[in-house]
Amino acid sequence: MNPLGLKERLRFYFITDDASPGFSPAEQVQTAVAAGATAVQYRNKSFSVPDFKEAERIATLCRTHGVLFIVNDDILLARALGADGVHLGQTDAAPFLARQILGPDAVIGRSVSTPAELESTDLSGCGYIGCGPVFSTSTKADAKPVIGLSGLKAVCDLSALPVVAIGGIDAARVKDCLAQGAAGAAVISSITRSKAPSARAKDFGEACGCPSRKILEPWHDEFGLIDRMLKVYGDATGPGSILRIPAGDDAALLRSLRNPVITTDAQRENVHFRFDWMTAEELGQKAVEITFSDLAASYAVPKLLLVNLSIPVYMSSEAVESVCRGIRIALNRHQALLGGGNVSSGSEFAVDLFALGEGMPDLFPLRSAARPQDRLYATGPLGLARAGLECLMARDSRFPELIEKFKAPRARFDAAEILARNRVSCVMDISDGLCGDAAHIAAASKVSIYMTPDTFVTDSRLAAYCREHRQQPEQMILSGGEDYELLFACKPELFEAIRADLPDAFQVGVCLPFEGKPILGLPEGVSSYQHGKRRGM
Repeated sequence: MNPLGLKERLRFYFITDDASPGFSPAEQVQTAVAAGATAVQYRNKSFSVPDFKEAERIATLCRTHGVLFIVNDDILLARALGADGVHLGQTDAAPFLARQILGPDAVIGRSVSTPAELESTDLSGCGYIGCGPVFSTSTKADAKPVIGLSGLKAVCDLSALPVVAIGGIDAARVKDCLAQGAAGAAVISSITRSKAPSARAKDFGEACGCPSRKILEPWHDEFGLIDRMLKVYGDATGPGSILRIPAGDDAALLRSLRNPVITTDAQRENVHFRFDWMTAEELGQKAVEITFSDLAASYAVPKLLLVNLSIPVYMSSEAVESVCRGIRIALNRHQALLGGGNVSSGSEFAVDLFALGEGMPDLFPLRSAARPQDRLYATGPLGLARAGLECLMARDSRFPELIEKFKAPRARFDAAEILARNRVSCVMDISDGLCGDAAHIAAASKVSIYMTPDTFVTDSRLAAYCREHRQQPEQMILSGGEDYELLFACKPELFEAIRADLPDAFQVGVCLPFEGKPILGLPEGVSSYQHGKRRGM
């Protein structure tokens, strides 16, 4: 798992050599990955069907270690292997065709040799450039004339995309290439045709500033993995514990709860998250927090969590255990316990969570409890997580606090306690965006909600992001998702008392008798956030 931006992932760019005697492409890639390679390009000019299994092994090896996996030239092979992208030469298919076939998430590279070629090349949709040959090379029979370091610098100076230097580069030449502005350096023969490939690969990784890594084995032992996961969570029994018999048997035995409250949520790879955006441990924490957010909106204290994991073949046991550590950290934060779960295989990683809490004996907030003349409020700033997501999609690291808001939300039990103390009866958490979640309250309460952008409070970090990207904060606040603040309706005089304890809360709308539409007063073009959409780069 590798939460790095594209530029960083191009630093140590290894290209397979199908003509290296006695050193298979799979062995080459394992050597390079162990030495710290951040990207691997599978190049096999004589590819045939029998080679597919080895290519699959290479793809799995890369995904297990969070290494960018690129296929040279062949768009359909890249799709078949589930590659991160494809590298296209000047005479290969156009980038827009690769984008159509591989989808919005694909990383597309393009070969460019000179400034003139750069200006004449269609780079729309491309993520990086491969530039060379910088030095003389023997591994590409049809290589163009050597451009030297000056030629590399000329392309780097003109390119808006990160540039990978290629051609005749060994460890001794890496720093010279980086000094010309290259984001990374590609290597083939100085490793694949060396008498000591592991040593040369290690030298290259050190020259790139990339640490070596332990080669991980993909998970395969379901029962052994479950045993290790249970050790991560530890013993959850004892005086006062809700668990009488903990996870480990066919089912857990619970002590009774007076007012049990239940909820569920799910996180799907490449739908709700991507491992090049966040670490496995961060994912584990977020999955718990957003599930518990429903309990906060229900005035329920979290007690127990059940976790089902669907694990792809490329994922290592260490990565799964890292997810579990994140789950444990969040459980400890809320003094809740693991009650059990299940492990199965799947095409992509997914975590399904089922949470149990204990509610109040005399108050359970409802979406249907809003009344005309109530006003609608949020407990804290909105739109920040949406801006953080856009930063991750654009590989923009200039707003780390916004990125953190997307990656590490917190269930607002503190705000829920204040609302419960003031007997607020209409509450829900904001996961689908203010516009979408206000519509849920309006529909359940049979009212129309008139949104009031003039009362919105814009966080200074969101304001700075919007100024930089020429966006309107009000639209981000209305349509953004995954803020996990609480949305509540009450009388204005009650809100004045609440605001003394929740100073960041602010008005977002007014509840009116139903006027034919659930939401009124929206600026043109605003729509709610949708979790189910597959997220692009």
